Amino acid sequence: MIAHPDFSRLAGAAALGARLRRLSERLDRDSARVYAACGIKFEQRRFGILNQIALNGPMTVGEIAATLQVTHVSVSQARRSLETEALVESLSYAQDARRRPIALTSRGRSLVAKLAPVWEALDECARALNAEAGNLVPLLDRLDDALEARSLFDRTQDRLAARPNSPD
Repeated sequence: MIAHPDFSRLAGAAALGARLRRLSERLDRDSARVYAACGIKFEQRRFGILNQIALNGPMTVGEIAATLQVTHVSVSQARRSLETEALVESLSYAQDARRRPIALTSRGRSLVAKLAPVWEALDECARALNAEAGNLVPLLDRLDDALEARSLFDRTQDRLAARPNSPD
């Protein structure tokens, strides 16, 4: 069997996006294994939405998207699948029909109660992993801040514009 080099490690910062995706996929995969080992059918990608509603009560798609710093589209897609499984429901307010917060159903509250100890254990492990990795979270915060100050798109456009034979 031919041993393949780890391109992402070899490429260093040039493969930053690939490396972050790979780590995210690894964490999601292991989380899925934890849920399965506990006999709970749950996808980690739904954690943010369910957790926010469990912590804060009913929230709109916009509120959840803003809190998690993700797109409305991703929250709406997750909401639809959670509604299909009867874990959440959209509420309506007579005073403002446009405001449609999402709330846990009784089935959703039951699932969150089962998930609570698993989430606590995952949180503890994440904190331990962060410490083992040399306190990575502040560096991720700095990366977030740097991209917020100036996007990768803008940085790349400037680099390309500075080249003599840059694409139009």
